[in-house]
Amino acid sequence: MAEGGTNLPIVKLDKTRLEQEVGEDIDLILEKIPMIGADIERINPKEVDIEFFPNRPDLFNDIGVSRALKGFLDIEKGAPVYNTETSNHGLEVTKDVQPVRPEIVGAVVKDLKLSEKDIESLVELQEHLHWGLGRDRKKVSIGLHDLKDINFPFKYTAVEPSSTEFTPLGFNEEMDLSEILKKHEKGKKYGKILKEKSRYPILKDKDDKILSFPPIINGVTTEVDEKTSNIFIDVTGTDRDSIEDALNILVTSLSDIGGKIYDLQIHGVYNRKTPELDHKTYNVDIKDIKELLGFKATKDEIKDSLKKMRFGAEINGENVKVNVPPYRADILHPHDIIEDVAIGYGYQNLKPRKPNIPGVGSSHDIEETGKQLREIMTGLGYLEVMTLTLTNEKNEYINLNREIKESVEIENPITEEHTILRNTLLPSLLEILKLNQHRELPQRIFEYGEVIHPTKEFAKDCYHLSGISIHSNANFSEMKSVINAIFREINIDYELSKSDDKSFIKGRRAEIKHKNKKIGIFGEIHPKVLQNHDLVHPAAGFEIEANKLTNEINN
Repeated sequence: MAEGGTNLPIVKLDKTRLEQEVGEDIDLILEKIPMIGADIERINPKEVDIEFFPNRPDLFNDIGVSRALKGFLDIEKGAPVYNTETSNHGLEVTKDVQPVRPEIVGAVVKDLKLSEKDIESLVELQEHLHWGLGRDRKKVSIGLHDLKDINFPFKYTAVEPSSTEFTPLGFNEEMDLSEILKKHEKGKKYGKILKEKSRYPILKDKDDKILSFPPIINGVTTEVDEKTSNIFIDVTGTDRDSIEDALNILVTSLSDIGGKIYDLQIHGVYNRKTPELDHKTYNVDIKDIKELLGFKATKDEIKDSLKKMRFGAEINGENVKVNVPPYRADILHPHDIIEDVAIGYGYQNLKPRKPNIPGVGSSHDIEETGKQLREIMTGLGYLEVMTLTLTNEKNEYINLNREIKESVEIENPITEEHTILRNTLLPSLLEILKLNQHRELPQRIFEYGEVIHPTKEFAKDCYHLSGISIHSNANFSEMKSVINAIFREINIDYELSKSDDKSFIKGRRAEIKHKNKKIGIFGEIHPKVLQNHDLVHPAAGFEIEANKLTNEINN
């Protein structure tokens, strides 16, 4: 089965198949799906496209959606139990693969009767897991293999790129691993993951048949089709928790369509038996549930809400013992369970009430500063934009000719585009210009917004003002006149000094200082920076740490 990738967790659901699996009318299903955390993107005559929250990878195909809906609709409640049969299926992990792609887990699922729709559903789940848990295969990649023409024990090892040949999916000729990276569509797309590696990972059977070249492509020998009854699943990567989560989601999905799960005995560099499908147990304080949710549900209502969300739940005094099924990779803290109590209870059942807070609200000084600066920039002919506070190191530093600095990192980023919190605004404005090259010039845009400055103790919220102008005559003098106008209007003195910021052209850049402290930068954008953003016209820009001027602006 081909390994794939996708950009958005949008699941295509066949209406007829969904009705059959859930046992309810499609109109009721479509009415209830948004209540479990989803957005219906579009409804077609035969299919419906639904976007699920990325933190629920178990809902990335119709099998997982059906399982969740059965609980939510009171058809089949509580935590499903999945049994693993003991086997003598073995897999050896060698030392050679540890510096390349060290982690692997696996399982065997037998006695399957796969339809065309089942295979489509598995492919979709595989693709979404590559994106959601795998960060486009960097952390996790999955292989699904027909067992009929391969023999245990298997070996996971690393080899010289030119020493091993096999026929990859989609081709009719053997190629070595280097050729696959150059010629195969998947090799071109994902070969960067193995960049600078002298050896490449492979998975082979007892007779040296190649099952997979992770994280790139499987071999044709093990392609899954409707005649497949026994499947071997391998999940490789760099993060053990993530690959175990992906494996659990896959094997439980296959079990739900009739398969029997058999374990894999892994030995060599490490020894383990996978998959591990035991329920995780949490004891949650009922008082905490009520305080966090803000409504007074009874113990029975809490228990029933959890069972509707496919948890096991038993009341024990003032606590509820919660059993979490193995496919729920998103449950990391009791608060995650409390959130599901609210979903199971039904947000539509919550009655809004006005907060009992004395006093009258007023604008914060930083907002008053923003109001004045927005008026000034608008008066100068600039159009205001609002961009995301989430970005990545490439956009924030590399594309700006700047050295990578310490940033606040996102622990579990949804996409590769959003891995850190921004600490400047100018990169976002350049991205806006890049997306609007089809618009006529001149273009002049600005943003007054929040950035995050990391310190030794904590991350500090700050507010910056940044603007950029692009047209055939954009230059240092234009931007200096903008800076003059801003400081004249806010009636604050400033000085200029030399700058070494490589985002701007040497000799056409300057630091802005107030009371001998740097508060900003401006100048002509460096040609390399323009090239990194596919811009062909000159541009000039500035950025000011507005929060450092708030007290003087408002007094």
